[in-house]
Amino acid sequence: MNKKFMIIDGSSLIFRAFYAIRNLTTKDGIFTNGVYGFLNMYYRVVDEYKPDNICVVFDKSAPTFRHEDYEAYKGHRDKAPSELSSQFGILKDILNSLNVKFEEQDGYEADDIAGTLAKKAQEENYDTILVTGDKDYLQLVDENIKVLLTRRGITDVDEYNEESVEEKYELKPIQLIDVKGLMGDPSDNIPGVPGVGEKTALKLIREYDSIENVYANIDNISGKALKKKLEENETLAYLSKKLGTIFLEVPMDIDIEKYKIEEPNYEELKEKYEKLEFNSFIKKLPTEEIEYEEDFEYVFIKDSSKILDKLKKSKKDFAFHLFYNGSNYIHSKPEILSFKIIGEEKVYIYILKDEKELLDFKEIFENNSITKLSYDLKSDIYYLLRNGIDLKVPYEDLTVAEYLIDPSKNSYDIDKTAKLYLNRDLFSNEEIFGKGKKKKNLADIEEEQLGNYIGMYMSVTEDLRKTLTEIIEERQMHDLYFNVELPLIKVLASMEVEGFEVDAGYLTDLGDKFNEEILELEEKIYEDAGMEFNINSPKQLGEVLFDKLQLPVIKKTKTGYSTDAEVLDKLKGSHKIIERILRYRTVKKLTTTYIDGLIKLIGEDGRIHSTFNQTIAVTGRISSIDPNLQNIPVKTEEGRLIRKAFVAGEGKKLVDADYSQIELRVLAHLANDEVMLQFFKEGLDIHRKTASEVFNVDFDKVTSLDRSNAKAVNFGIVYGIGDYSLSQDLNITRKEAREYIENYLNTYKGIKKYMEEIVEVGKEQGYVETIMHRRRYIPELNSKNFNIRGFGERVALNTPIQGSAADIIKIAMIEVYNKLKEKNLKSKLILQVHDELIIEATEDEVEEVTNLLKEIMENAVKLKVDLKVDINIGDSWYESK
Repeated sequence: MNKKFMIIDGSSLIFRAFYAIRNLTTKDGIFTNGVYGFLNMYYRVVDEYKPDNICVVFDKSAPTFRHEDYEAYKGHRDKAPSELSSQFGILKDILNSLNVKFEEQDGYEADDIAGTLAKKAQEENYDTILVTGDKDYLQLVDENIKVLLTRRGITDVDEYNEESVEEKYELKPIQLIDVKGLMGDPSDNIPGVPGVGEKTALKLIREYDSIENVYANIDNISGKALKKKLEENETLAYLSKKLGTIFLEVPMDIDIEKYKIEEPNYEELKEKYEKLEFNSFIKKLPTEEIEYEEDFEYVFIKDSSKILDKLKKSKKDFAFHLFYNGSNYIHSKPEILSFKIIGEEKVYIYILKDEKELLDFKEIFENNSITKLSYDLKSDIYYLLRNGIDLKVPYEDLTVAEYLIDPSKNSYDIDKTAKLYLNRDLFSNEEIFGKGKKKKNLADIEEEQLGNYIGMYMSVTEDLRKTLTEIIEERQMHDLYFNVELPLIKVLASMEVEGFEVDAGYLTDLGDKFNEEILELEEKIYEDAGMEFNINSPKQLGEVLFDKLQLPVIKKTKTGYSTDAEVLDKLKGSHKIIERILRYRTVKKLTTTYIDGLIKLIGEDGRIHSTFNQTIAVTGRISSIDPNLQNIPVKTEEGRLIRKAFVAGEGKKLVDADYSQIELRVLAHLANDEVMLQFFKEGLDIHRKTASEVFNVDFDKVTSLDRSNAKAVNFGIVYGIGDYSLSQDLNITRKEAREYIENYLNTYKGIKKYMEEIVEVGKEQGYVETIMHRRRYIPELNSKNFNIRGFGERVALNTPIQGSAADIIKIAMIEVYNKLKEKNLKSKLILQVHDELIIEATEDEVEEVTNLLKEIMENAVKLKVDLKVDINIGDSWYESK
């Protein structure tokens, strides 16, 4: 059998994937849909066809030889969106780690390079497999060359060989060039013969074999109109054939052996996949056996007093950690308490018989003369607070330290941290406990294995302290670490313990109301459709809309018609069933995702205890899970009604304080933009004023739509938005979006200057900083690849703004928490959402809490523009927002 050479059209596949897989980004906003789709296809075809050699080919942005023949070639195409173009560099970077060669060349297109390589491979007796979304490749098919053509989406393909091409078109593959010459190709702006479509073109070539023979037999062409079109456009027909012919002589020094498949660099791939959050691809990477190091001695202790006596006598700093079963400590209980006195070898392991036993250690945990050290300290503090133990400073958390050093990681695991900073090999959590349904509990692990696992955990915690703290100090993040992030751990743990009271009865009633509407909508939808069907089945819904009701088909997927939100939105007004389906989906999601989901999470105390994440967002923002309280709907009235279920306890009120446009104020401060600073100082509505300036409208004539669009531009600039994304957000053309952005930067020249300067600062330093010296390293800024560099520039702009806003609210949270305790107030901080803080205040403390909140939040830091806080008070989150 011949060896197999696979050639993949990278430009075609990443382009198709970008539009087929919508809204796929990492947590820090890197668009990954194109790369993800490409890799899905790559792994599939390589696994299925097992090629010996492989090459990926790309287009270049420079004009090709075809532009010399026809200046308008592809002239109508808009520039690729920055969200797509930035992904080419990411893909090429991954290909380097896969050890897969790629080719691109000025003056030629990807299909020319692919054709040239295929021809050379054929001469050397290779069977070639071309993978693409471009039908032009079918002209290359012969006995040694087949084409895998993507149909819908990105992983659904049709395989074409000589037989299947001839069966489909009743022509030889090479004759498809002549068909294209006659019919043209609107996507490439190839003119063809005006008025001649695919059906006519196929008929002519089937009858006369080629364009040349068509014109040699022009007198025999039936139909005066067709004959006239052909005669008047003979030059265009030959030009179009030339434009549509894949060039097979690209000047390349081709050595087929150069493309031989090699072993990938798995270590690099894992690092890159982790950064891109491609967990499914990480699982495809091989794992290796490792040896584990020990520098400790573990001891299981049955009498808690023995550990306590040793801790008291030593008077030394100690490492500790509470081990629990399950993935979420809030819904678990501590099973094991472990200690290691700093500088000593022994690790003490105490199996808790009851959570209340933690009170035995209250004295040592509340000792403010000893530093308490942990890896994943928040879970520890949560359990201590839950049992009436207030862990006193000083304490340190190596998870948070590592997060500050490298905030780009998806997760912080002690085994990975130990390998990276200490070059020590540890058992991973998965190696000890397994995963999925077969995951073991602590009690299921043999004593020796459990002792080694906990011993290594505690030993590494101690050893990491010096290494990570030194880096913190070197990077001038001492204040951020010790005075912001570490104190914040206790604040977040306290909020988790307090929870938020929920009116379960109200939620149930609201759910019943929504379920009634769902049933009514179902009946009306069935009536509109003339039949009953599963509305939640995209397949059945597609058949009803497009086969039975004959609505225009917008998009197809590999399983049939697409009925996603984008498709239904475009079908609005075409049939009354569309609005009802959209309403049905909205109410159904509110019921299943929010109402049912929230009811399940209400604790025995009638409160929901969310988990607050401190080490997730690369910008320093806090997030929450189980439930994600930051995601409670606010854009629709029905969604806002869910907030009515979050209530103040008996005899209490909710005091809700929200920073007003904090990110824009931070931007005005950092950019020192005199125009925006002045607008803020005058107390103007910044979005209305921006609309007035950017859209050239009198301030008092700005419409609500103008203001809404200006708001999108204001915040879009903060996020480094491109014209493509802005056009999608506002449903305008990319040209209009570009004009909006240009007008904005001409209005706020200080911001424009800042955007340019912060990028240069990032390039020189390798990182950018927030007001609290929170760093984000941006190696992409110095990439030779334009697209990767463009992503780095957006990050350089965005990070200081979002990160500084995060710093400010964290400083405010700590001060609020401390003041409430200092004043012995019964009111508690219970929630942080973006720029908003909520305190559950006893009725007699509402006024004092309101003044305290406003004073602290507005003076958390000093900027060139005043911080402003809006405060509302109510019995529910709905009323107080």
